[in-house]
Amino acid sequence: MTQLEFARDNKVTPQMRYCADYEQISLDLIIEELASGRACIPNNINREIRRPCIIGRKFSVKVNANVGTSPDSCSLEYEKEKIKTAVEAGADCVMDLSIAGDLKKIRNTLLEVSDVPFGTVPIYEVAYNLTKEGRPVWEMTIDDVLKVLEEQAKAGVDFFTIHAGLTRRAVERYIGGRLMKVVSRGGSILTEWIKRNKQENLLYTHFDKILDIMHAYDVTISLGDGLRPGALDDNTDKAQIEELIVLGELAQRARERGVQVMIEGPGHVPLDLIETNMRLQQRLCGDAPFYVLGPLPLDIAVGFDHIAGAIGGAIAGWHGAAMLCYVTPAEHISHPTKEDVFNGVVGTKIAAHVSDVAKGNQKALKWNREMSRARYNQNWDRQIELAIHPPTAAQLRKRLPLVDEKACSMCGDFCAINRVKEAMDLPQ
Repeated sequence: MTQLEFARDNKVTPQMRYCADYEQISLDLIIEELASGRACIPNNINREIRRPCIIGRKFSVKVNANVGTSPDSCSLEYEKEKIKTAVEAGADCVMDLSIAGDLKKIRNTLLEVSDVPFGTVPIYEVAYNLTKEGRPVWEMTIDDVLKVLEEQAKAGVDFFTIHAGLTRRAVERYIGGRLMKVVSRGGSILTEWIKRNKQENLLYTHFDKILDIMHAYDVTISLGDGLRPGALDDNTDKAQIEELIVLGELAQRARERGVQVMIEGPGHVPLDLIETNMRLQQRLCGDAPFYVLGPLPLDIAVGFDHIAGAIGGAIAGWHGAAMLCYVTPAEHISHPTKEDVFNGVVGTKIAAHVSDVAKGNQKALKWNREMSRARYNQNWDRQIELAIHPPTAAQLRKRLPLVDEKACSMCGDFCAINRVKEAMDLPQ
């Protein structure tokens, strides 16, 4: 049985209990949201996760971090370091997007070192295998796809991105008028497959076969946004909306099959339309958990896209996004380093927390209140403990010699808190 089916039967799993304790909420809410399909707990039956998480609008906003090899940077050891960095920095989920090297070995090794939900985009491995065999990607068959899905599911992958909502109609009618056409790697593979074969997307045509595998292992399906806007000029256009409508239909089919589901979203969206995008998804997809990339509210922040993504992500999470996929400083221009991964995760964690505070999440509000109390009491150890990344806070605290141990090296004798405390002690 899947987590969705357990919830429908009102049966509590260890994963549900862990999430209730972490979120500091009732098990009844966990079960209600899972049973309705408004939340998911990605956790393959073949894998024990030390830190499972629940993804849904009524819970804290989660953060996903992508790692993986590329043809220009293919070191398994370095990807292991990156995934450890991501988890240590606070990522709630990770994905392996490798497209170079021994993909099976890379995936299985990264699975072993990750203690959070682990996702992949299986079509990458399908395409890679075809290329190694000397076959063009457009010769891909559904058997090629199902073979990889079965293998990855058996290995313990917790969620798959499946670009089943990119239809022939959208490719033939709407992509041509776009500035950036298709920026999704998986979406581009399927666009070429559709154009060359003059057939409907095979992932859409054989969706039930895909669901059978995912149900057997309780792999959560993350319905990929192959037509997400890669430029502000393409945001919320006919191609994006057409795909979103189809994704909503597929999400309902997944729920009926007992498969947990979430929906992937944009992309490049101007700030004033982020809320609109979140509302559209909730309306068209039955409020399935929304997992967004950024979104990025501008196109020009090369080298600082993690900041742009955090701005967009905070707005998206506030208005209903359940999980934010991190954006690193290397986005659009380079393969990310370990340092890029760290900065991407921390920046996105801040965005997620901003969203939680705006939504009135009691755990988030309590965390901020405790920090303010520690600051007023000048309890530096407690402040460091409560920081978004304690090691960074500790390092900064020690960076300069202190004139006054109660103050920081910014104000010294002119510490506002010290001065006001003294003033408040004066007789009336």
